[in-house]
Amino acid sequence: MAKAANERLRARRLLLDALKMPETLPALSLADWELLLRVARRARVLGRLESALHHAGLLGDIPPRAAAHLRAARNVIAHRKTLISWEVNRLLWALKGIDAPLILLKGTAYLLADLPPARGRIFADVDLLVPEDRVMEIEERLVERSWFKTEIDPYDDRYYRVWMHEIPPLRHRERGTEIDIHHRLLPKTSHLASDPAPLFAAARPLADPRLHVLAPADMILHALVHLFLEGDPDEGLRLRDLVDVHDLLCHHAQEPAFWASLVPRARALGFQRPLFYGLHHAHQLFGTPIPPDVLRELEDAAPAWPIR
Repeated sequence: MAKAANERLRARRLLLDALKMPETLPALSLADWELLLRVARRARVLGRLESALHHAGLLGDIPPRAAAHLRAARNVIAHRKTLISWEVNRLLWALKGIDAPLILLKGTAYLLADLPPARGRIFADVDLLVPEDRVMEIEERLVERSWFKTEIDPYDDRYYRVWMHEIPPLRHRERGTEIDIHHRLLPKTSHLASDPAPLFAAARPLADPRLHVLAPADMILHALVHLFLEGDPDEGLRLRDLVDVHDLLCHHAQEPAFWASLVPRARALGFQRPLFYGLHHAHQLFGTPIPPDVLRELEDAAPAWPIR
């Protein structure tokens, strides 16, 4: 039992060090590489390691078999990027003539906005935020254009539509890709307020003016809300999602007003507790640089009991 616990600690340390300091990877032993590849694949960050090594010019300095695993991950990700980009193209074709704001969320937003989390990230489906009063119109149009409603129990379908933040997924008949249509960030049953109106007001347009992504602070807050409030409890803290948050924080920190606006925005949306947890874990695990005054501003959002 002690041996298994030690192995888990070793695996955790290997993975965190690899994500924080990819320049140290060429020095790993073959045994360490074997363990690292297993845990990185399980945590869905294999592509992220490949991207970091590729940009550092170090892929040629690691064992060839390890490099082969990483290149295979890159090929899978490149294929998924092509699929998702085409799905967005077809989505716009299907919704032509419907004048409703369309905000891309999560991985699709990172990809289309060319943000750092898109590097080495697996893309599963298209997530879209639309006004609640336009959901039915958009759903009906997509069904007319070869998407179909996934079969679920009538009770569950009604629960989705009355209480959740999204409708049941739509799947394309030929491509098999899915679109998740959201109208808010959290279910209506959530104890946190989730008014989507401020998100639409602050959204930023992409190259195609029909598409938008969330403003920087909103994008990070959504990533944290998804991480802490929407995930499967059995998965624990999903490392890949926290890596996304780290990358977003480091990227958007380059904008002059970003840090000054982050905490006030979290308070306005009611998301200060997820922000506290997110900044704490990002700093603890990845050394994400966070201004001390931002942490002080969030002290009243801390839980009653200390966290590790």
